[in-house]
Amino acid sequence: MLDRNGYRPNVGIILVNRRNEVFWGKRIREHSWQFPQGGIKRGETPEQAMFRELTEETGLLPEHVKIIGRTRNWLRYDVPERWVRREWRGHYRGQKQIWYLLRMLGQDSDVSLRATSHPEFDAWRWNAYWVPLDSVIEFKRGVYEQALTELSRFLTPSRRGARTGPAGDAMPDDDHAGVDESGGDGHPAGGAVVEERVPPRLVDEREARPMLDPAPGRKAEPARAGMPKLRPVQPSQQPARQPHHKPRHLPDGDPPTG
Repeated sequence: MLDRNGYRPNVGIILVNRRNEVFWGKRIREHSWQFPQGGIKRGETPEQAMFRELTEETGLLPEHVKIIGRTRNWLRYDVPERWVRREWRGHYRGQKQIWYLLRMLGQDSDVSLRATSHPEFDAWRWNAYWVPLDSVIEFKRGVYEQALTELSRFLTPSRRGARTGPAGDAMPDDDHAGVDESGGDGHPAGGAVVEERVPPRLVDEREARPMLDPAPGRKAEPARAGMPKLRPVQPSQQPARQPHHKPRHLPDGDPPTG
């Protein structure tokens, strides 16, 4: 399902815990990390698609989270032509996304990466809100930065004095509830004004790429101080081995690439 400009509707999810750390998932059998996201099916609203994707990719149910805010308009990114199958070229340009900021109400044990037979992630961790984006595929980094920046105002009260909820979250303004879902002239940055934000934390490049548990028989790499704890799939939940294939970098909702 493409809009008239060649963009496929999609939702992205930034899930934060009580320390305002973000959920970061490692794509299955790949060395790239990303936020949960996926396509909007015909007949779904963005919110319905968000809850469906949340459950499919993390195992979390609506009662495990609450919505803090969302982007005011669609955020778009173009997919380089070399990533698109020939039959889609000339029609498909990329993704347009509504991003949601969610507060985790449940426990870490409520996360299940094997909620479906086709898991997206094989490990996850909590990381600082201003997570380094060097492990995200290059053509999506701009949208990630836009979403983090626009939604940060719900976590950092502005100088004007934002209303706060019981968990200390900044409450959305009344006019923020309206989202341009027509695929029309929404600006990529969403139009939100962020008056005050925490500056990005500078992280050593090696720290941004933690290792999974070592394979049997191999010596584990010593943990570095300050490294976020990696949470692999439990042994009983490990997916069956599959033949090696070319890594698929695009998020769910993109057409297959060749």
